Amino acid sequence: MAKELTPCQAIERSIITKYRKVLWRPFVAAVKRYELIRAGDRIAVCISGGKDSMLLAKLMQELHRHTEVPFELVFLVMDPGYSPANRAQILANAALLEVPVTVFDSDIFAAADSTDRNPCYLCARMRRGHLYSKAKELGCNKIALGHHFSDVIETTLIAMFWGAQLQAMLPKLHSTNFPGMELIRPLYCVHEDDIIAWARYNHLTFLRCACRLTEGTATGEMTSKRQEVKELLRELKKDNPNIEQSIFTALHAVCLDTFPGYKSNGKEHSFLDDYDGEKQREK
Repeated sequence: MAKELTPCQAIERSIITKYRKVLWRPFVAAVKRYELIRAGDRIAVCISGGKDSMLLAKLMQELHRHTEVPFELVFLVMDPGYSPANRAQILANAALLEVPVTVFDSDIFAAADSTDRNPCYLCARMRRGHLYSKAKELGCNKIALGHHFSDVIETTLIAMFWGAQLQAMLPKLHSTNFPGMELIRPLYCVHEDDIIAWARYNHLTFLRCACRLTEGTATGEMTSKRQEVKELLRELKKDNPNIEQSIFTALHAVCLDTFPGYKSNGKEHSFLDDYDGEKQREK
């Protein structure tokens, strides 16, 4: 008689069986393609309490169990000022999923709430800084965030439509303010719809938006640019189901020879810089 699985074991099995093609394989593909993990790494997996970071934690656990590349994991939960109920839900989910979290407190929500100038930007910057600092304190050389394929596409379009720039989200970055630290995004090739399907299949309930400043976004009382882009892509996919993949592929095949201008390392460049020397021809 087969041994009955625990709730955590059943959830883990769903990742490598039912959702292997859409979760496990894209995750492993991103780790390999972008060289996100190396031998000797000590990685802080940052958990916000949402579906993305919780799945990331489980995928990283699975990889740690089965890979031949030796690396270590720490699971960080930063409490920026969550309500008691939200904090309790994060800890309950971590216990259910058997993720041994390290929790530390900050006053980020209070600080962001005290400014009138772009509180979301301030909150994001402060979060990143606190996570880097705590990870470094714990001997880590990398932090892993739960940004996924859909975030990459949406961020690109937001930057283009409202930021007037062609700017993508990289799968990994060197930290500017914390020398020797890197940020990695192992869910880079995983679609949000598949994360949602996995959570629903396992009857998991995660935090949606715990920010006191934007609680309305999760309930539909407030729209955001990201939500507008989600709705736009949903409409475009009706005619072209592969449109997101086309955008993603395009980000990996940018042809600078066809752009009138671009930036590199903070410096602006023009096609005129080498126009006469390169003898550009009509294409």
